Amino acid sequence: MSPCLHPRVPLCCHPRCPLVLPSPCPLVLPFPLSPCRHPRVPSRCHPLLLPTPLFPLPPLTPPLLPVSPPLSPCPRPAMAPLADLYQVSMAYGHWRAGRHRAPAAAELFFRRPPFRGSFALGAGLAEGLRGLRAFRFSAADVAYLRSVLPSTIDDAFFDYLATLDASEVTVTAIPEGSVVFARVPFLQVKGPLLVVQLLETTLLCLVNYASLVATNAARFRLLAGPDVKLIEMGLRCAQGPDGALSASRYSYIGGFDCTSNILAGKLYGIPVRGTIAHSFIMSFRSLEEVQARLPPRAGGDPVDLAGLAVSWLQRVCDLLRTPPGKANQGELAAFVSYAVTFPCDFQGLLDTYCGLEIMLDPPWICVPVVINAFPARARSGLPNFCAVALALHQLGYQAIGVRLDSGDLAQQSKEIRGVFQACGAHFQVPWFGTIPIAVSNNISEQSLEEFGREGSEIDMIGIGTNLVTCPLQPSLGCVYKLVEVNGSPCLKLTEDEEKMTIPGMKTIYRLYDAAGHPFMDLMALEEEPSPSAGQELGIRVLGRLGETTKVIPTTVELLHRTYFRDGQVCEPLPSLPEVRTHAQVSLNLLSPAHRRLHEPQPYPVCPALPTSHWHTPGNATGFGGLSKATTELLPDPSCSHSQVAVTERLHQLFQELSQGSH
Repeated sequence: MSPCLHPRVPLCCHPRCPLVLPSPCPLVLPFPLSPCRHPRVPSRCHPLLLPTPLFPLPPLTPPLLPVSPPLSPCPRPAMAPLADLYQVSMAYGHWRAGRHRAPAAAELFFRRPPFRGSFALGAGLAEGLRGLRAFRFSAADVAYLRSVLPSTIDDAFFDYLATLDASEVTVTAIPEGSVVFARVPFLQVKGPLLVVQLLETTLLCLVNYASLVATNAARFRLLAGPDVKLIEMGLRCAQGPDGALSASRYSYIGGFDCTSNILAGKLYGIPVRGTIAHSFIMSFRSLEEVQARLPPRAGGDPVDLAGLAVSWLQRVCDLLRTPPGKANQGELAAFVSYAVTFPCDFQGLLDTYCGLEIMLDPPWICVPVVINAFPARARSGLPNFCAVALALHQLGYQAIGVRLDSGDLAQQSKEIRGVFQACGAHFQVPWFGTIPIAVSNNISEQSLEEFGREGSEIDMIGIGTNLVTCPLQPSLGCVYKLVEVNGSPCLKLTEDEEKMTIPGMKTIYRLYDAAGHPFMDLMALEEEPSPSAGQELGIRVLGRLGETTKVIPTTVELLHRTYFRDGQVCEPLPSLPEVRTHAQVSLNLLSPAHRRLHEPQPYPVCPALPTSHWHTPGNATGFGGLSKATTELLPDPSCSHSQVAVTERLHQLFQELSQGSH
């Protein structure tokens, strides 16, 4: 790897890839740098950068680059080595047997819904397509494989690996950001058997965590509601720089509004936000350390903001009935310094110092109850912030918010809102009562549930560890299973019924009820006729194979689209904000029973029964058409001419295995 020839766009050509630059380059970045011959074409190299952010945040500098749906033509590192070693070992087995070009198909799905819910958000499709475009073994990759594989491997196999790409691969998928359910294929991959096999680990790596963190973010969004702003701030606790960038990107898809991660903002165009840390406030001791002259916003001679803040502190403390001498002077100096530096974006962190007593009567504070040792009205930061914010207001500026990072956040937010409203009314500053209140401090799903139960005045929530590390479920558990080789369906048969696979390439339909809610996903063979709205369908739900049900959908949606063919992306890729919007629409379409986070109603996924069970004439055999292939895999004369659905056959095989008959 060599440094980019254009240092102002060093990341323009490269997908996210967890590599570290070698010496002598002084930087350590989470992706490689290579020469770029397009110094002024960042839009060609950034396939998924965004247009103007959806939210009214300060403009980013430099301006965001435009969206470019086609994948970049710039050189990319070979992605084929992003695989487990046994994939290459099996590839050699296929090559040696002369089966490497046999047509094959595989499906990527998860077996159980994450977080004990009913759904997941499918994510990582765009990066998966980038991986397909970059799928190849470089000369250095082939040389390395020679060094780690057995010396008995034929040299011609390595020559063959050097020619591999994904030009014969076809990928169909559910659009990124869609709600996906257990057992339903998110991706379907067709191509030569050897290549389909080699793609397994790469695609799982690019989809598994992406979908997990997007789903986790969606759960936080559902708990927070549509009006509270959510900021992802997990960079420092993520699993390395690669995990941090993925978390920023996919939590945005899941419904977060912004990120604290500067690099993620630069690469993906996600709005970037930040507040102020305790260390900044702790670094000040007195107002003598501050250069505090600030001109009024309307123009004029600079004013001593520190002196103005001291005078306002006296007035605020009189209102709050607390001695101004108990407010921490170093904290006041820090606030003044920050306000002079960012007069239009002043914000305060209120809980660095505690111990102040405030005696403010109702109705301004409706619930003046001490919840912990240091309630909000005992924070030195509260009168100090009010004093500096009012001083700024006198000069024509407006503070943008405060943050709390400890204690009972819901209760403190209500107390702080009361103080803001009291100051706004007393000093005739109407906007003061609506100053946004942000909170952080190891926020979890439980925290948001408590905010909802207790009520709060919280406007923004910063979430880090419990978002990016997904502690409630560290992996989505996606699997990639072969379902067809040489036109014949194939399956995995095991005593663990959950791990059985459903053979054959399938077409996936989503059925909607009259209220517009999806109520079932239907899997049918590719050659079968499509179900239609108003048609009565016979189905059996996975997990309840002995029960036959008839349903009549109001609307039928074909879920999969073809995204990759002949080595190229053949479907325009949406921008990140468009994926985010699609995800929120998909979530909102779910019925409350399926969308709730605790003990949701299971979402049914059903293979189609033979079309004789449908009230539309047809000669197709439904999933019973797989019975012959199933019989070839596990001989059973009683099934050789039946039109039984494949789920019924799998259920029968499982029962036989459980009883020891095989």
